[in-house]
Amino acid sequence: MDTRQLAAFCAVVERRSFSQAAERLGVTQPAVSLQIRALEKRLGTQLFDRSGRRVEPTEAGMRLYRGAQRLLALEAQVVAEVSEAAGDELAGTLEIGASTGPGGIVLAHLLCEFQARHPELHVVLWVFDTQTIIERVAARELELGVVGAARRHRGIVFEPFLRDEVVLACPPGHPFAGRTIRLDELRGAGLIVMQEGAGVRQLIEDELQRVGVRLRDLEVRLELGLQESVTSAVRAGYGGTFISHASIEADLAAGTVAEARVEGLPLEREIFLVRAAGRAETRAAHAFVEFARGQPA
Repeated sequence: MDTRQLAAFCAVVERRSFSQAAERLGVTQPAVSLQIRALEKRLGTQLFDRSGRRVEPTEAGMRLYRGAQRLLALEAQVVAEVSEAAGDELAGTLEIGASTGPGGIVLAHLLCEFQARHPELHVVLWVFDTQTIIERVAARELELGVVGAARRHRGIVFEPFLRDEVVLACPPGHPFAGRTIRLDELRGAGLIVMQEGAGVRQLIEDELQRVGVRLRDLEVRLELGLQESVTSAVRAGYGGTFISHASIEADLAAGTVAEARVEGLPLEREIFLVRAAGRAETRAAHAFVEFARGQPA
C-alpha cells in the first residue's frame, strides 16, 4: 500500500480538512484529493463523509486510520533503524514544542548545547501554551513536546522528563527575601500569579489545597500570562510570585530578584515529555532525550 496515500489520508482525518491537510504536508489541495480518491478506488469504499461543513471519516475510514497509523509508525521505525545502522552524523530538522515555563530557560539551554554537539542538525523550538503543544504533537506537527502539566488527551503519551524547583521570588529588600516564611505570612502579602492553565500555577493551587488553603484566600494582585512578564513585575517591586528557580537564576546572581521558601510547602514539579502514541522516534529525537536526561539536575 502506498504510504504517501496513507499519510495524506491520516492528515485529513486529523485535521478534518483537505486544505489544512495539504498545508501540513506541504502539497496542494488537489494533490491530497487525488491521493484520497485513489485510495478509495483501490479499497472500493468511501472513506470520508463530505456532506457537512467538516470532513468526517466514515466507519471504514476510522478502521483504516487505526491500521494506517501502525503502518506509518512501522515505516518510520524501519527508516530510523537503517539510518542509525549507517552511523551518520545527525542531520535534518528536529522540531520541539514547549510551554512558556520549560521553554523559556531550561529547554532553550539544553537545545543550544545539544545543537552545538550536532552542528549538521537544524533545531527549532516552538513556544506555545500547554494545550497548543499537546494538540500539535497529537497532530504530528511537532515530534516532541515539553510541558509543565500532564493533561488527558487521546493519542498522547506523557513521560516524566525533568524536575523543576519552584520558589517564591520577591523584590530585593522585601520582608520575605532570603527567608523561609510561615504559610500564614502569605495571606497578607501581595502576590502575582501566572494565568490559569500555567503549570506553575496548577502546582501552587494543588499544594495549597493539600494544606487546606485556596489561592483566592491569598491577596492576589495581578495575574499575568507570561513568565517573563511575571518576573518583570517582581523586579519592579509590585510583589512576589511563585516561579521556576531556573528561570530566575540570572536575576538572583545579579541581585535584581531575591528568593524565599514557604515552610511546609515543598514545591517541586515534574516536567513532562509529550509524544504522539505509536509514533516511531527519530534518531535526533532519541539522541536529544538521552542527552537531556544525562544532564545534571
